[in-house]
This record gives sequence, structure tokens and C-alpha cells, in this order.
Amino acid sequence: MNLYRSVRAVAESSGDDAIDWESAAEAAKAATDPGSIALTAAEREAYARDVRDARAGVREVSGLEFDVPETVEIQNRHHWIDANVATFERIMRTLETHANTGAFPGVARTVNTGTMTVLLSFLGRNVLGQYDPLLLADSPQDDHALYFVQPNILNAADTLAVDSDRFRRWIAYHEVTHAAEFGAAPWLSEHLEQRMEDGIATLSHGSFDRKAFRELDAAMTVVEGYAELLMDHAFDGEYEDLRRKLDERRQGRGPLQQLFRRLLGLGLKRRQYERGKDFFEHIAAARDLETASLVWEGPEYLPSHDELDAPETWIRRVER
Repeated sequence: MNLYRSVRAVAESSGDDAIDWESAAEAAKAATDPGSIALTAAEREAYARDVRDARAGVREVSGLEFDVPETVEIQNRHHWIDANVATFERIMRTLETHANTGAFPGVARTVNTGTMTVLLSFLGRNVLGQYDPLLLADSPQDDHALYFVQPNILNAADTLAVDSDRFRRWIAYHEVTHAAEFGAAPWLSEHLEQRMEDGIATLSHGSFDRKAFRELDAAMTVVEGYAELLMDHAFDGEYEDLRRKLDERRQGRGPLQQLFRRLLGLGLKRRQYERGKDFFEHIAAARDLETASLVWEGPEYLPSHDELDAPETWIRRVER
């Protein structure tokens, strides 16, 4: 870690955009210990085996036709920052187009770049695994990707006092469930992108598109909830202790870390897990997994914001 180099990179940010993304990435990496990805051949094979087993297990219980991305990477924290800074830039592009930097654009750029540096560094130290659908990518042919941040997985397993192999396998299954969703629903990326663009565009003009954000929240709740449903049926072992310990670790963090989690919407993501899981558990109990999988037939099959809290209403609508 080199905090001086990090501060200098932010201070020397330049360009015409609201955020100097190259400087933000450089500063975030300077402030973050990359960690090691020195893996034995057996450890690399264990990752590959976990992904293969997860793919087979999820296919079997869901009946969904999908494959995992060709890009499956075991990363250190710097690799994760490099892979995701482009995603953040794409998401912010619409907002930057309309951003008013005021009378002191250089000062605003430095502040914005510093803020992004802190967020990238925080996430780089905490993300365990990631299915990346490459939202808002320039080319629709860009392949999706699957990342495992090895030093974070080992650090979390050690902190939680759980077996690192079992913990890694649990992470693999969770991320592969997301690959199943996007693989079974080729329209999903575009659906999410459109709502993100609509919402950000209105924010940049000083207004709030409640409909776009409610639809985005509902779709993400479905993504997280369905993944939890598949995990319950596909994972070859108990994992409630892993989830409980991870939640306890998050809740036990200091006030600064809790603030970052709120700023990044990570509390919202937990709520999406729980609300989505409740919705799909009701569907699976009242009908079956096949009925639950109807959500991927098309955007019109997605439950509305209100239907997420009234799953019987959604069942009646899709079974007409």
C-alpha cells in the first residue's frame, strides 16, 4: 500500500470528464494491498471443479439451459479494481454527460475522483466473487465474466473461522446461479440497462424517475431472490452457518465501514436477497421450481414491485 502515491494520483487528476477514471484506478490500487494469487495446481483445479459442479447442480434443479462465461478469473484486489473501473465508468457515463461541474471544474473533478477512489478501494478489499454481466458494454457481443477475489475469500474464511474450501465452493455456487439467470434470459441485461439509463438520465436533470428505479429494484430483487432459491436446492451441503457468520461480520463492522455500506447500497442488496427469497419460496411451495423459472420467459413475466409482496397475484397473472 502506498498512501502517498494514492493521494498524489487523486491530486493530479485531469481531463474533461467529471471523474478522471485512470487516476481513480491508480489511486485505488495504491491504497489497497493486492493480496496474493499464488495458487497450486490443486487449488486452481479446485476452483474449476467448483464451477463445473455448480453449473451441473444448478442446471439439474432449475431445468435452465445456460453455460458459465468463458472468462473465469481468479483475481487479486488490483485485478478486481481494473476489471470494474470500466463498469463504473460505463454506468456513470450518462450522468457525466449532463453533469454541471460548476465554476471550479478542476476542484469538482478532484473531489469526484477521490470519492471514486475510496469506493473502489473499499469494494476491492471486500468483494468475494462476482458474476459480471458487463452492463452497458459497448458491444453486445462482449462476453460476461466470472471473478473470484482469492485474497478476500481466504481472509473472510479465516475471519469467520470456516473451512476455506467449503467457503470458496459456496461463493462459486452463488455466482453460477447468476450466470444461470442471465444465460436463461438473454433480454435481462438490456432490461436492466434501460432502467439504469432512464433513472440516471432523470437524476442528471435534477428529477427522479420513480417508475424506472422501482422497476430496477424489482428486477434486481428477482435476480437476488431467485439465486437464493437455486442455492437452497443446488448447493451440496449446509450453508446457513456461512450466511449467518457473514451477516454477523458485516453488522459488527465499525461506523466508517457501515457508512460505506450504506453509501454503496449494500444494505439494499441484503433487503433484495430477503424479499426476493421470500417471494420465490412462496412460489416454489405453492407451485414448483418450474413455475418460479417463468420469470425468465420475458420482461412481462417479471413480478412488479407490488407483486413481490403478493406472490399469489403474480401466480394468477402468469397462469392465465
